Amino acid sequence: MLKIGLTGGIGSGKSRVADMLAEWGATLVDTDEIARALTAAGGAAMPAIEREFGPRALTPDGALDRAWMREQAFSDPQVRQRLEAVLHPAIGRETENQADAASGAYLVFVVPLLVESLPRWRPRLDRICVVDCDPDTQVARVRQRSGLTEPAIRRIMAAQAARASRLEVADDVILNDAGTTPEQLRAQAKTLHDRWLALASTTGRQAPG
Repeated sequence: MLKIGLTGGIGSGKSRVADMLAEWGATLVDTDEIARALTAAGGAAMPAIEREFGPRALTPDGALDRAWMREQAFSDPQVRQRLEAVLHPAIGRETENQADAASGAYLVFVVPLLVESLPRWRPRLDRICVVDCDPDTQVARVRQRSGLTEPAIRRIMAAQAARASRLEVADDVILNDAGTTPEQLRAQAKTLHDRWLALASTTGRQAPG
C-alpha cells in the first residue's frame, strides 16, 4: 500500500486536508488522535503519566491536564522529554496496529512532528506532503480556534521544525496561506489525491528521480 506522510505546523490546516483525503478513500492513521485517546480519561497512558508527574498532571475526571502539561513542558525541556518517553512508545505501538489493519486507496500517516522525527519516518514513507502556510497565518488561526495567547502559540511553533525545514523534505506541498480559499485548498488536495491514486495503482512506490 502506498504510504503518505502528511505534516505541517500548528494551524496549517493539515487536519482539513486529511479529512478530504479520507473522504476520497484514503485510510488515515492520525498520531495526534492516537495521543488524545491515550491521554483521555481512562486512556492507556494515564497510569504511567500519573506515576511520572503526579496527580497534578490530571484533570478532575482523570484525563491529561493539557494546559498544565503544556506550561511545564515549555518551561522545562526535561519535562517534555519525560512526557515523550511515556507517550512515544505507546503512540508508536498503536500507530503500527492501525497501519497493519489499514485498507483503502492508500495510507496517510498524519504526523504533526514528522520532520522532527524524520530518521524514524522517512524509510517507511513513499511520499511526504507538507501543508504550508506563513507563520502569521498560523498564529491567527490558532488564536481563533483555541484562545491561546500569541506568545504561547509562538512558543509552540518554536518547538516545531522551522517552515524551511519542512519544505526541504517535502515531496509534495499544499499551500494554505490566509489568501487560500476553501475551494483552492480542496483543488490542491484533489490533484495530489489523484496523483497518489495513480502511484498506488501502478508500482505503489514513488517513481525514481
